Amino acid sequence: MEGDNRMDDKLEQMQSGPAPENAPPEGTPAPEGEQSPPKAQRDGSASRDLYLNVRVLVGMMAAFVLLFTFVVRVIVVSGPSMESTLWERDLILVWSLGYEPKQGDIVVLTQERYQEDSIIKRVIATGGQRVDIDYGSGTVQVDGKVIAEDYINEPMRLPNWGEGVNHVTVPEGCIFVMGDNRNHSADSRHPDIGIVDNRCVIGRGLAVLFPFSRWQGL
Repeated sequence: MEGDNRMDDKLEQMQSGPAPENAPPEGTPAPEGEQSPPKAQRDGSASRDLYLNVRVLVGMMAAFVLLFTFVVRVIVVSGPSMESTLWERDLILVWSLGYEPKQGDIVVLTQERYQEDSIIKRVIATGGQRVDIDYGSGTVQVDGKVIAEDYINEPMRLPNWGEGVNHVTVPEGCIFVMGDNRNHSADSRHPDIGIVDNRCVIGRGLAVLFPFSRWQGL
């Protein structure tokens, strides 16, 4: 009987095939690499991910602040002085970085002796140029030549504060500005604004961003 049992065992082994050479003995625990990572390791990985995400977010916020402080700004138009080029509540994009005022540009500036809010005007003349305003003919001359102004809203009249600054040579490093809506604009003709130092210029208006129906370059 024992011989028969041994023969049966050998037949079973032959049918099931030889055991794998590298197979671990029965009951041996699985290698560490095949086990799920311990809780402390998972927590450390989550903390590193959170730290990296916070760093990226802070970096993006810092870049955003720098961009909209030193490179570009978004300004809301207040008042009618630039109609019909710009209307009240228009949202405009303003370029600041490295800007030097040029004749004809629309600029955003500050003049605190007149008001604390920013002012939007058009550059009529820059440093060294001569400005002469003739209310009789409704014209503006720069260096003796009448400038073409197809952007003004209506014929220019004498403002209610009098002639003000109407004949002047603009000092170097300064600009002479006027609003396109001449009869409703306090600008370089006004005694409280006058000639504007370039250092008071925030930047140049590039485009109307909103409302979308009025989107345009400036």
